[in-house]
Amino acid sequence: MTPEQLRLQQSQERTMYWKRWGPYLSERAWGTVREDYSADGAAWDYLPHDQARSKAFRWGEDGLAGISDRHQQLCFALALWNGRDPILKERLFGLTGEEGNHGEDVKEYYYYLDNTPTHSYMKYLYKYPQSEYPYTNLVEENRRRGRLSPEYELINTGIFDEDRYFDVYVEYAKASPEDILIRLTISNRGPEEATLDLLPTLWLRNTWS
Repeated sequence: MTPEQLRLQQSQERTMYWKRWGPYLSERAWGTVREDYSADGAAWDYLPHDQARSKAFRWGEDGLAGISDRHQQLCFALALWNGRDPILKERLFGLTGEEGNHGEDVKEYYYYLDNTPTHSYMKYLYKYPQSEYPYTNLVEENRRRGRLSPEYELINTGIFDEDRYFDVYVEYAKASPEDILIRLTISNRGPEEATLDLLPTLWLRNTWS
């Protein structure tokens, strides 16, 4: 029996709660019907990305490369800043159904590289541009295009030219169900030195609104 098989057995028998912590934190809570409080029933458009940082979510939380306990009471995620963006990178950016020419769409590059069944080991990669993130350009250009036109993607903006971006690797490893090691590895892929502010964040989910 492998160590992971043993963890699965302990989890099934409820002798050790290996699945208590995992990738249960949503990458984005904007643009979902759960957070709709519109007067006209425009559920998919009520909460776009631009308002997400100013709202207290009622039914969940979101974060970048984050984890939480299974009841999502305590959350952990990253916040990034390249020194040029007008806001912190705290969640994935994207378009609502009306903003995107093919409907709702996240405009980011991120990869799930590994995850065991008990979440005893997880690895994630996010690619963060060093230039100012083209939030407005992505919204306006995709809104301008018709349904028969191709989507306007982040890479089409030229922001990754000359590999001017950071690879942000996030790894989680459990020594026990409650003892979790978090390792962050940042690589500058560009030709010059660049600054990245990294803010690991731990917070309690809003349960009082």
